[in-house]
Amino acid sequence: MIRSFLVLLVLFGATAMVAAEEKAQRPNILFLFSDDHALNAISAYGGPLAEVAPTPNIDRLAQEGMLFRNSFCANSICGPSRATILTGKHSHKNGFMRNTGQGMDQSQWTLSKALQASGYNTAIIGKWHLKTDPLGFDHWEILPGQGNYYNPDFIQQDGTTKRFEGYVTDLITDKSINWLNERDSSKPFFLMCQHKAPHRTFAPPLRHLNAFDDVEIPEPETLFDDYANRSTTLANNEMEIDRHMDWAYDLKLRKDERGKVVLPPPDRYGTPEYNRMNATQKKAWDAHFGPQNQAFLADFQAGKLSEQDVVRWKYRRYMRDYLGAVRAVDESVGRLLKYLDDNGLAENTIVIYSSDQGFYLGEHGWYDKRWMFEESFQMPLIIRWPGVTQPNSTPDELVQNIDYAPTLLEVAGEKIPPEIQGRSLVPILKGEPVAWRDSLYYAYYELGEHAVPQHFGVRTQRYKLIHFPLTNEWNLFDLQTDPQEMVSIYEDPAAQEIRENLTQEFHRLRKVYQAPPLPQPAQAK
Repeated sequence: MIRSFLVLLVLFGATAMVAAEEKAQRPNILFLFSDDHALNAISAYGGPLAEVAPTPNIDRLAQEGMLFRNSFCANSICGPSRATILTGKHSHKNGFMRNTGQGMDQSQWTLSKALQASGYNTAIIGKWHLKTDPLGFDHWEILPGQGNYYNPDFIQQDGTTKRFEGYVTDLITDKSINWLNERDSSKPFFLMCQHKAPHRTFAPPLRHLNAFDDVEIPEPETLFDDYANRSTTLANNEMEIDRHMDWAYDLKLRKDERGKVVLPPPDRYGTPEYNRMNATQKKAWDAHFGPQNQAFLADFQAGKLSEQDVVRWKYRRYMRDYLGAVRAVDESVGRLLKYLDDNGLAENTIVIYSSDQGFYLGEHGWYDKRWMFEESFQMPLIIRWPGVTQPNSTPDELVQNIDYAPTLLEVAGEKIPPEIQGRSLVPILKGEPVAWRDSLYYAYYELGEHAVPQHFGVRTQRYKLIHFPLTNEWNLFDLQTDPQEMVSIYEDPAAQEIRENLTQEFHRLRKVYQAPPLPQPAQAK
C-alpha cells in the first residue's frame, strides 16, 4: 500500500512538473495597437494607397502570418473598442458604451487580469483611454486621455505624471523595449504596445514632415459625396473635410477674429502640438509648413481656388500628415520585430497588429469614424504565430473585436468564461475547418458627437442592414454590387426577401447578445 502511495506521489509530481513546464513554454503575446488606422493605409490590404504609402513592417507580419480580410469592430469609437477587446463583450455588456461618462468597470473579468493570474508578466504602454487606472498589468505607463504627439506626458504607475521630450510613437516604442529588457524573463509576457497615432491631430514626426510632399495621393471617388439615396442623417454629419476640419487644429493654419484664414503668428498655431514644442522642433515645423501655407494663402485669398480646389488642398494636407504619422507606427512595428529577432524571442511570440477601428480617408468626404459604413466599421487584424499560422494566409471569416480575448485565452491555455460573447480564432489561425458565424452585430451609442446619430446593424458576407432609430430609417446595401455603399436598396421590391431575412437576423443577434431596447426617437437625439 505504501509502495502504491509512493508511485502515485511520483506520478502526481511528474504530472505537475510537465504542467509547469508547459505553462512556462506558453507563447509570449505582443499586441501592437494603433488608433484610427484605416485599412486603406496598410499596403498589405492592397488599397488605393498601397503603392504611394507602403507599410513594409506591418506587411511583413502579413507575409509571415495571417491577414483577416473581414475584421470588424463592434462599436466604432476609441474607448468602447478597447473595452471590448479587454472583456470579449459588446459595449452594452461591458458597460463602456461611449467615450463620455464613467470609466471602464474593472470589477468585471478582463483579459489582462486573467493572463496575469495565469502567470504571464503583463504590461501596457501608451494609449489607454479608459479613464480608470489599468488593472491586471504588472507594469503600466499610459498617456492621459488622448495624449500628445510632441513631448507627451505619461502617467506613471505611482500616480505621478512625467513629460518626456520626443515624438510619442518613438517614446512608446522605447518604453516597450525597455520593459522587455527588464521584465521577469522566467515568465511568458503579454505586452500591449498602444499608439496614439495616427489619431487626430495627424501630426507626423519631424523626420517625416515632407515624406509625402512630392507624392500624388489618389483621391477617393466619393470625396464629393452628396449623401443622396441613403438615410437623411448622413447629410447632417459634422465630420467633412470640406466643412468641418478645423483650420488650426487639423490644417496648421488659423482663422482670425473676422473669420479670415490667415497664417499663424509665432507660437500660436492653434494646434496643441505646436505649442508643446521646443525651439528646435518649432523651427523644423515652421520651415516645413510656412512656405506651403504662404503659397496656398496667396492663391486662396486672391480667389484663384474653387470650392473643390480648397477641398482637395485640405485633403492633401490631411493625408500627408496622416500618412506621415502612420509611417512612424510602421517603423515602431519594425523595431519591435527586430527586437524579437535579435533576442531569440520571435519563434515563441504571437504578434498581433490591430487598431481600434477604421477611419475615413476622404471617402464620403469624411475624416473620423463612428458610422457602420465599411471604412470605419472595418478594423485591421494581422496575426503572426510562428509554426501555427500559414504565411500569407487571408481567411474570409467574419471576425470582430469581441473575439480577441477568447483567442488569447486559448493561446495561453486558459478556460474561456461563459460571459464572453466572442469566439476564439485559434481554429482559424491553425487552418482547421470550423463552422463559423454568418453575421455580425454593430451598435453605436454616442449621443450626437460629430452629428452622427445612434445606429445599429447587421452585416453578412454580402449584405448590410443599418437601422437609424432617431429617424426610424433603414438602409440596406449589397456590398458586392455597391461596395462604396452609395445607394440603399431597402425600399427596392426586388430586395424584399433579403430585407426580411436581414431584419430577422438583426433581431436574432440582438436577442443572442442580450442587447438593450432600441432607443425611441425622443431618446436618440
